[in-house]
Amino acid sequence: MRKIYVIVSILFSLQTSFLNAQIKVIHFGKLIDGKGKLILNAVVIVNGDRIVKVGTEKEIDIPPAAETIDLKAYTAIPGLIDAHTHMTYYWDKTPGTNPWGQLGTLGSSVTVFLAQENARKTLETGVTTVRDLGSFDNMDFAMRNLINRGAMVGPRMFVAGNGLHVSNSPYKIGTIPDPGQCDGVAAVQRVAREQIAASADWIKMYGSTGSDKDVTGFQTFTYEEMKAAADVAHYAGKRIAIHSYGPDGARDAVKAGTNTVEHAIDIDDVTLATMAKNGIIYVPTVEHNRYYIAHKDEYGYDSIIVNGLNSYINKNFETLKRAIKANVKIAMGSDAVFTGFGENTNELNWFVKAGMTPLQALQTATINGAEMLGLEKELGQLSEGYLADIVAIEGDPVKDITVVMKNVKWVMKAGNVMVNKINK
Repeated sequence: MRKIYVIVSILFSLQTSFLNAQIKVIHFGKLIDGKGKLILNAVVIVNGDRIVKVGTEKEIDIPPAAETIDLKAYTAIPGLIDAHTHMTYYWDKTPGTNPWGQLGTLGSSVTVFLAQENARKTLETGVTTVRDLGSFDNMDFAMRNLINRGAMVGPRMFVAGNGLHVSNSPYKIGTIPDPGQCDGVAAVQRVAREQIAASADWIKMYGSTGSDKDVTGFQTFTYEEMKAAADVAHYAGKRIAIHSYGPDGARDAVKAGTNTVEHAIDIDDVTLATMAKNGIIYVPTVEHNRYYIAHKDEYGYDSIIVNGLNSYINKNFETLKRAIKANVKIAMGSDAVFTGFGENTNELNWFVKAGMTPLQALQTATINGAEMLGLEKELGQLSEGYLADIVAIEGDPVKDITVVMKNVKWVMKAGNVMVNKINK
């Protein structure tokens, strides 16, 4: 009997040691939980991929033999969510090439492999989750799946596959069918269903012209076509994002029941009120066009293009301010492409300039992003039961949002340390 008791005790001790080995105890000088609560001298206990306890050092009993991480010099915020990226848009900077000219020439397998650089740079900004709105050749599906199985390092991805778009080029004999092209309600339904069958998490629809150096915003899909896409997505338990550079496409997208509106300028007051009432999220991406101007030499943009981009930025910013006053929910989206990765969070500065407090701006990339994804109980907060996505920054983001953009020092995703710039 004595031997059985000893064996049981040893087994229990080994089991306890094993469980404690999975537990991480992280100390922070400050912690912002995502909902606005500030905790000083904070402790976060992580078990596996989940947060199991958050509180002050005085409140929490530290488990024995757990791994302790001292980040008392830093402020903890939830892992950030970038609501609009294009992770597989990669440029290798070969002399004589430019980003758009090279796109699609490297081959899908090579591109996915090289795009790991985009994923790594995104994590370094504190972004642990992205909604990726448009790729081709199933590259976004591949990246998402590789990251999910641990074969590639990067933020978790929610992807849209091929964006739905209208015919925009003349017919050519022998051309390969464009998997995202669709005209008319029946074709829209078919292509949306094909994206979902291919394992898309979201439907992306290009509801207007406008992208890159093109800042026009002419509506492309009709209201009926937009509603057909939204209905297909919602019937399948998915969500839809509708791109519109102009107000008309945004108006019909909202009427059709989109979940998010991307980019749009000059949105009318009635549409903004409907968005606020129905919880439709606005992803303005103001910074995206400033990025193009800052990198104009890479893209070969002349002064005429730059002037057009500046004009659009001004209208985009004014629309953002009106959306804030109308209480429209806003999510941070970088629309990052090519060399834009690593600048994912610069959009936050525009939000503060437009009238948000730094805390409200931070929430666009935490609780608002989580709500957009339908993952309010999983992401966007440092609370018990949530995924352990934690970012340590130097400075106080409640006073100065730029510290989130510039001073990320350490990043944990689902309990694993992905970035550590401390003492380097």
